Amino acid sequence: MSTTVTRRQQAEVTLDTATIAAITEIEAQVVAPGPAAPPRISWSRPDTGLWAANYGGYYGGTVDRQGSHYFVSDTFGQYVGDFRSLEEAQERLAERLRVLLPDVLGNV
Repeated sequence: MSTTVTRRQQAEVTLDTATIAAITEIEAQVVAPGPAAPPRISWSRPDTGLWAANYGGYYGGTVDRQGSHYFVSDTFGQYVGDFRSLEEAQERLAERLRVLLPDVLGNV
């Protein structure tokens, strides 16, 4: 029986303080990235008076205009409320999604 042992030759390297500081900073950025950006909400308008939310790649819910009111339901079809403006309705749905789907933050 025979065994082959391979040995690598080691070299000694001298680094200055500035190089060590740069390497340390780069490693810190790789190991500990900053907080994830909040997911973006994009809106589509599949029909007149109906807006659908896409939240970080997921179906987020709808805003449905009925007369002068905007009725909101979330990603699970649960009633969120009715509002007087489209902007308020969309913002309330966005707030709801941040609570319902917090894990989406890590996927975006």
